[in-house]
Amino acid sequence: MKRWLIILALCSSAVWAGEAPPRAEDPQVEARLVVLAEELRCLVCQNESLASSNAELAEDLRREVRKLIRQGMTDAEIKTYLVERYGDFVLYRPAVKPLTWPLWFGPFAILILAVWGLWRYLRHRKALVHQRMSDADNAQAESLLKE
Repeated sequence: MKRWLIILALCSSAVWAGEAPPRAEDPQVEARLVVLAEELRCLVCQNESLASSNAELAEDLRREVRKLIRQGMTDAEIKTYLVERYGDFVLYRPAVKPLTWPLWFGPFAILILAVWGLWRYLRHRKALVHQRMSDADNAQAESLLKE
């Protein structure tokens, strides 16, 4: 009985197996595709590289990149073509230009603004505490701190 269950389990796994994605006939084309696909973003998944995405659009883009590689385009030309077609979002590391400045420098600007805001808040709070206390209270607080 156990043998039949094991055989049935092994046979049923073959039913669920998918077809392997086609590989390029030329290993050099495939190697370039892998390098390029790691530098490109899947437009559907948005947080995955083109190489790791299983989306249909990602497969179409990989097919298109293979075609461009076979046509003799360089990696830079392929990236330029994809950026012209899909925008800077297709690149994981877009070029630093005025259009992408918020992407590159935005987090640092937000951090600087947050530190500046915290400093202002703490300075204002300290001033309020000193304004609320009378001179006698200030003198008493200083004497307690000296002890």
